[in-house]
Amino acid sequence: MYSASSPPRPSSEGGAAPFPAPVRRARWWQRLLPWLITAGCFVYLYGRLDRAAAAQGQGLGPYLAGVFEHVSWARWLALMIPYCALFVLIDSVVVWRVIGWFNARLRYADVLPIRASAYILSILNEQVSKGAIAVYLSRRHGVPAWEVGSSMLFLMFCEYYYLLGWATLGVLLGWRRLPAVFHAIPWLALASAVAFALLYLFFRGRVAGGTALRERPLLRSFRIATIRHYATVIALRSPVMLAAVIVYTLALRLFGVTVGPGEMLGYLPVIFFGAAMPGPMHSVAIVLWVLLFPERPGEMTAFGFIQHNFFVLFNAGTGLLFLPRANRELFVEAPRPPTAARPSR
Repeated sequence: MYSASSPPRPSSEGGAAPFPAPVRRARWWQRLLPWLITAGCFVYLYGRLDRAAAAQGQGLGPYLAGVFEHVSWARWLALMIPYCALFVLIDSVVVWRVIGWFNARLRYADVLPIRASAYILSILNEQVSKGAIAVYLSRRHGVPAWEVGSSMLFLMFCEYYYLLGWATLGVLLGWRRLPAVFHAIPWLALASAVAFALLYLFFRGRVAGGTALRERPLLRSFRIATIRHYATVIALRSPVMLAAVIVYTLALRLFGVTVGPGEMLGYLPVIFFGAAMPGPMHSVAIVLWVLLFPERPGEMTAFGFIQHNFFVLFNAGTGLLFLPRANRELFVEAPRPPTAARPSR
């Protein structure tokens, strides 16, 4: 944070970078609400599990132990390890392409270690992990931090539309079985499409006014980006969603529930989108597996818990493998001058 007397930091595009906006402190109820929602989800799951265990004449512990005991974990790992590895590789491809478009021409082999290492921080916060990528590119390759931040903001923007697009398809396929809160997704997609069109025209200079905002260094990538850039990011990420549908379909069978890939396509993108969004959809997405398959509360609770946590921890473990190289390049070796990317307009 800058004080009132602090000089502005020079930007990479001439002039001075704008002061960061003052951070508004959330009210007490805004800080408390996520904890209350989480607690409510756990209370709901506990009630469902306790009733299911009582119906079988078991305690909650033995009931859940029985669920885990009947899963073929070797087959489950044979599904999840390749899927998680594929995610790391494709996610790194997306970051590599975006950096190449807007910042500097780097090798994929240079981007993979730092992207993988950032997964360690993503356990706490995904935005912090992207900030680590910005620090690396700034120190190692001399790319101005504002410009890298712009690219990371562009990535997050594209990720929202990627998840929203697949979730819209999912809602249309699974309309009758999904909770009513998710029926708002197609309307959200329509509003987001209109917003995207207006923002795209604004950053391409087709909308009059707002020149000062449009020229800010933090929005540089949006000024350069064309429809092809947005479409390419979404297309590059889409194989991960298709792979997830197949893997989750097969993994779910190991927990005693059989669905087809088409049915899973109606559920999984909605769960991914809901879990990534704040508000009521997020709280429902946490328990959606149990809501979709209420006759198997133990299996579905275990399935949702294991799938999510293994994915997060596997990515972090992959990051640990690459961390020595990332640290060596960031803190030991001398920085190399960046290869010029496309000039800004």
